[in-house]
Order: sequence, then C-alpha cells, then structure tokens
Amino acid sequence: MVAQRPVASRFLRASGKHATIEPDPFTEGGFVLSIGGAEQSHVNLAEPDDIFYEYLRRIGHVVDLAAPWGEPINALHLGAGALTLARYIQATRPGSVQYAVELERELLDFVMHELPLPEGTELHTVIGDARDAITGLPAELRFDVVILDIFSGPDAPEHIACSGFYREAAARLTPRGVLIINVGDEPGLTLVRSQVAALRQAMADVSAFAEAGMFTGRYPGNIILTGTQGPWPDMWTAALTARGPHPAKVLSGVDLDVLSGS
Repeated sequence: MVAQRPVASRFLRASGKHATIEPDPFTEGGFVLSIGGAEQSHVNLAEPDDIFYEYLRRIGHVVDLAAPWGEPINALHLGAGALTLARYIQATRPGSVQYAVELERELLDFVMHELPLPEGTELHTVIGDARDAITGLPAELRFDVVILDIFSGPDAPEHIACSGFYREAAARLTPRGVLIINVGDEPGLTLVRSQVAALRQAMADVSAFAEAGMFTGRYPGNIILTGTQGPWPDMWTAALTARGPHPAKVLSGVDLDVLSGS
C-alpha cells in the first residue's frame, strides 16, 4: 500500500501559476497534479500501468502497438506533466530509455520529488522549448515513439503546431517509430484539422483516434493523431477500436480527409 500524503504546492516561475499535487480520494495510490487550479495529470503510484485519463490511455494503447509487447523502447515526451506515460512505459516495457522535455523547470523537479518514478526508470530530463529540444538533443538519438502533449485549445504555439516541426520530430524516429500528438480542441475542431493537414506533410500516413462523438465536431475534447512512416496498419485500427476507452473510433486514409480539408 502506498501511504497517502498531504497536499504539496510549488510556484512555477515561467507561467506564474501554482502547481499542486494531492491524493486522489477515489484511487488507492492515486495523485492528481493541478496547475493554476485546473487538473492536468493523474498518477497511480501503486499501479503505474493504470492510466486514469481517457486520452492518455489512448496514447498508451498506441505505444503498445509501436513495438512487440514488453520490448524496451526509446521514447521522447514533449510536455512532461506528471510523467504518467513515462511511468506507463517503464511498467509495461522495463529497460526503456526515455527523455522528457518540459518548459517549467520547477514542475519537473516538483513532480519527481513528490511522485517518485518506478524503480529502474531511465529518464533523462530536458528543460526548455520543445522545438529547441528536438534540435538540441545528441545527433545520434532516435526514438521509437515521440509523444507531443502540449496543445490545449486553439492557442497552440505556431512554431510547434506546423509541418516544419513535425518534419524535425520525424527525423528523430527509428525506422519503426511513430509520432503521437494529443490535440485538445474546441467544438469545430479547427486545431485538429490544421494539425492533420500539417502532419500529413511530414509523415507517410496519419490516423486520428478518439471517443467516437468527438468526430462530430460538437464537443470540446481530445483527439490523438498518430503519424507513421509507412501505410497505417489496418490491424492497428481494429486493435485500438477494441481496446477503447469506449466508444472508440479511428479515422485513417480517405476517412480522415474530412478532418484535413483534402
């Protein structure tokens, strides 16, 4: 059993907001990271492979398909949060080598102090802008998954929400590597549509994975975009749809044209 802890707080200088970590009263071993009063991440220290937020579970399911089950991978996280996915990868793929990029130095220090990573985790942290970090990493580094979790609404940073950045990220992939992007958007899905079009200029194929109702464009929420270096595997569509969370839907190929203006 993981001992519960009191609420912890840290001031983040870059954003001028306070981050808090407090126990989740509904989950044994669970903690919630909030920034500026808004919930950002959920971590289960007792079971790091148990992901609470639906959009992060969907990303985890894509990571599951990126390499044979249990095989260590190299992963790059652009936007660290509470390192929920880094914990998941270590729990499901022990021995993986991971890098996490975060703009807020205090946030990474705070999270790693209050919510220690699973034993054996090899995580290298980088403080700075995601695009600067991509170009600043050692030239020989390549990743099986690059996960971008920065966008939250229509005010996405232009130097990241573009095909040029996606090409730079794609150049960091191993031959089997995939680029996974969480896009939080408002009704109408303006940002999602622009990012599908941008990602299609950088990757051989693209898919979108979300709760089925998100594709109506009526609701705010998250859509997971995945860029592959070859044709999108039909078996991945079947696997992701089956794994959920439900109701789940995957769009690829011509079915995705409705979100790209093609």
